[in-house]
Amino acid sequence: MSTVTANQRVFNFSPGPAVLPLPVLEQVQRDLVSLPGYGMSILEMSHRAQGFLDILAGAKQMLRELLAIPENYHIIFLQGGSRLQFSMVPMNLLRGQSAAADYVITGSWSKMALDEAKREGQVKVTWDGKATNYDRLPTQAEAGLNPDAAFTYLCSNETIQGVQFAEELDTGASPLVIDASSDFLHRPLNFKNIGLVYACAQKNAGPAGVTAVIIRDDLLARSQDSLPGYLNFKNHVKEDSLYNTPPTFAIYLMGLVLRWLKDDVGGLKAMHQRNKDKAKLIYDLIDGSGGYFKGHAQTANRSLMNVTFRLPNEALEKKFCKEGEDRGLDGLKGHRSVGGIRASIYNAMPVAGVEALADFMREFKKNNG
Repeated sequence: MSTVTANQRVFNFSPGPAVLPLPVLEQVQRDLVSLPGYGMSILEMSHRAQGFLDILAGAKQMLRELLAIPENYHIIFLQGGSRLQFSMVPMNLLRGQSAAADYVITGSWSKMALDEAKREGQVKVTWDGKATNYDRLPTQAEAGLNPDAAFTYLCSNETIQGVQFAEELDTGASPLVIDASSDFLHRPLNFKNIGLVYACAQKNAGPAGVTAVIIRDDLLARSQDSLPGYLNFKNHVKEDSLYNTPPTFAIYLMGLVLRWLKDDVGGLKAMHQRNKDKAKLIYDLIDGSGGYFKGHAQTANRSLMNVTFRLPNEALEKKFCKEGEDRGLDGLKGHRSVGGIRASIYNAMPVAGVEALADFMREFKKNNG
């Protein structure tokens, strides 16, 4: 981690917890001791107090507006992150079903979800990119989807490998379940086939500690009463995310991020264009480097959120990360399963941060080519 003075801020390329919008952080700083109109910190406020109930309702409504979520979908805020959803989804949607669930394995996170689902019922892997170390995604034809599957599961963006679906697969009558943890709110969603979407907030929507779950109403009928209370989606829907004490501060901060997306950015279409423009700065540089920088993901499936690439050797990669830190470019080390460099450029990463990284890459190649 970079060492800076109290008033300095680095560009944070960490895969998560990740960069947050500076205006949001500044508002939290101003209001942390006493939330305007309430005379106390959000950290002190009861989850049953009207003040927090207003914050909760506002976050839900803002999320519904941004994503144009149809009225037959419920929004709940949970704890436990993606790993809890790896289990909770099949517990609720697969347990007791005669049909198998289809899993599309595109990287490390979807593989972990598969391992948990196997504990709950029948699962079928319709496509697995392991043979090429998950450097690409299946086409609609390759995915081998069954419209009669109990549900079809995919991870929309694999942070480790840096591959991302540009649009939702057509799953027919099978409810599409999406782990959108690392690209949530980076573009609009098409709810035509979606049965459930979940996303832990700490990569693209807020701080660690809260997970948003969007679930179609008819799927709640699958949740069996024999499930432990906290693990039953029906209980959280019935109690409006208050089945247990929710992560109040995380929901508050997520609500501020949602407001930033609407008011400052201009919505998800504008956010998507901004993300494409940022990613293009780095991918164009990689493609024009004559092979000095080599991307992991195949061009058609490159992530707008996590840019993964290698340098000619590991010694140069270590030097790149060290010199990057010295220049205030933090969190560039790639995951051990892929190696190299990973630059996470989520929604809140400013264009200036991506430009600073691109300038550093050009200089590094010039000095070490």
